[in-house]
Amino acid sequence: MWRSLVGRGVAAVRALPPVVVDTLLALTCYLATIASPVSTDRTFYGLAALASVPLVWRRRAPLLVMFVTGLASIALARLELVSEVPYGQLVATYTVASLSPPLVRALGIAGSVAGIVTALFGKTHLLPVGSTFLAFATAYALGAVARSRRDLIVTLEARARKLAADYADAASHERERIARDMHDILAHSVSLIVVQAEAGPVVVRSDPARAEAVFEAIADAGRDALAQLRRTLGVLRGSGSRAPQPGLDALRPLVEQARGAGLVTALEEQGDRRPIPPEVAIAAYRVVQESLTNVVKHAHAGRVDVWLRWADDALRLEVRDDGRGGTGRVPAGGHGLIGMRERVAACGGTLATGPAGDGPGFRVTATLPLVKSTV
Repeated sequence: MWRSLVGRGVAAVRALPPVVVDTLLALTCYLATIASPVSTDRTFYGLAALASVPLVWRRRAPLLVMFVTGLASIALARLELVSEVPYGQLVATYTVASLSPPLVRALGIAGSVAGIVTALFGKTHLLPVGSTFLAFATAYALGAVARSRRDLIVTLEARARKLAADYADAASHERERIARDMHDILAHSVSLIVVQAEAGPVVVRSDPARAEAVFEAIADAGRDALAQLRRTLGVLRGSGSRAPQPGLDALRPLVEQARGAGLVTALEEQGDRRPIPPEVAIAAYRVVQESLTNVVKHAHAGRVDVWLRWADDALRLEVRDDGRGGTGRVPAGGHGLIGMRERVAACGGTLATGPAGDGPGFRVTATLPLVKSTV
């Protein structure tokens, strides 16, 4: 019960404006100082006020308030007008320890020691030396604890804000990654399905034997899309792998799928293959996948070639078709090229797209570093 009442009282005080709290504190210190007067002289009441009233401004000028209350406290002690430790000076010491920077605190400590020595010199019967130093040391220690607690709270709040910002940034990147994956999977598979489905009725009438292969290609593309989407959605549910996408070993089946859409395809690998970071393998696969998707959807091409060239420090990919080149081949509102650039840039690589230049068609060239960037 008492804890509850104390807690409510502390909460009520904290809810008050600081100037009200400091005014009440100054008044309390003044009343405590004059509660057991040694003298009723006007000088006593004036010095008691000077040792207490400045506490109203203790937050704005801690060192100045400590200096003024200290002088008044020294005068009270030297004139033997008090028999207790000056309460206002203790509060001023606490305030300097709690709110002031290191240099001000050092000056406050030096001033307090000098003031205590001056006030107590030759007057140990009124203000015992040991208890006075202990009282001031306790007030300073309490202020230091309050300052440390406040600094700790500020540090923890800053850390919490940083963690929240990092979490939001990571969540945003993860959403973008999943969006790119779903775009690549759906765009590629649906494009193949549409092309095969459009050719299906013609093939059924003209070449029934080939029609079976066309419908099997549609089924394969659909099954592959479902499998990749299932793995990607598993990440959202927390039940999938963090890196469910296929890598370099899946490039040949990917190129074979494009062949099923009526393209003449070729995959050529030069140099010795070596282990690469998972994100580089994923980026390589998605670049080839998106390039083939654009060929099927927009190029009106008959052939597409894919090259993998291994160098000492990088893997170079090139996808080239013999269709209709030009920068306007891909619709302006598409996300495919943007997604490819983001993937390659995230690996520290570069991407170049545009007309082949030395012949018909369009070319996509990606350079992916084999060593993870430390930048």
